[in-house]
Amino acid sequence: MDRLDWRIIANLERDGRLSYAELGEQVGLSKSPCWSRVKALEADGVIAGYAARIDPATIGLAVQSFVEVQIRFDAHGEFEAAVLAHPAVVECHTTAGESDYLLKVFARSADHLDELLRHNLSKLPGVQRLKTVVCLKTIKRHGDLAEWARIAEDQGRAR
Repeated sequence: MDRLDWRIIANLERDGRLSYAELGEQVGLSKSPCWSRVKALEADGVIAGYAARIDPATIGLAVQSFVEVQIRFDAHGEFEAAVLAHPAVVECHTTAGESDYLLKVFARSADHLDELLRHNLSKLPGVQRLKTVVCLKTIKRHGDLAEWARIAEDQGRAR
């Protein structure tokens, strides 16, 4: 990726609804070359898709939490399939350390979260232990990955 590609993805990350003309103007290209570069970035998987960012609290999901999960050694496949199908789990990551997975979940209230943990997530295949951290306030959501990746790459070249 060159500097133009980095600028394109940084601008699209901030506003995925930019027209090719607007995007081209912001990065110093005309519409057609800008379109070609975006299509190449999509084909290479750099741009994985476009979506609206929803504020969870405005749609009734005011309680955000992170759930560390320990599971039986033989249950990873079943657990992952269940998590992929579970609507309350918006992110799932494998982890190193005491827990096997880290889940990000949203609930309507503390009572709803309690119900979700006790009667739902704890019953997913192989679950042995849950440890939950409730988020009181989100300070930053949706950081600029493109800008950070460009800076990190520049730092790597300087070493």
